[in-house]
Amino acid sequence: MARKLPITPSFRIRSKLSMLFTQSRERAAAVKRTGNCCERCGQKGSRAKGRVVKIEVHHKVPTPYKELIDMIREVLLVSPDELEVLCKECHVKHHSKGESDA
Repeated sequence: MARKLPITPSFRIRSKLSMLFTQSRERAAAVKRTGNCCERCGQKGSRAKGRVVKIEVHHKVPTPYKELIDMIREVLLVSPDELEVLCKECHVKHHSKGESDA
């Protein structure tokens, strides 16, 4: 029986991308710019008990998640056969030689 290669599920990649955006300085700067208020109606975000108003940050240009996930699979989450396991010292030496791969 052929051994199945491990594949990181798309939902996990998308989740990590969303987390990256949620914790990004760019997102925080957008919220700060508006004073934590909705840019359309002016509603202020609040966490007060009984008056919770969530403020969300929306991309004006749609985010191409499928293309991003495909690119991550192509460049970062490659087949285990395309990965080399090194100790930290050998990994540093490899990169200090100026070799072109990651």
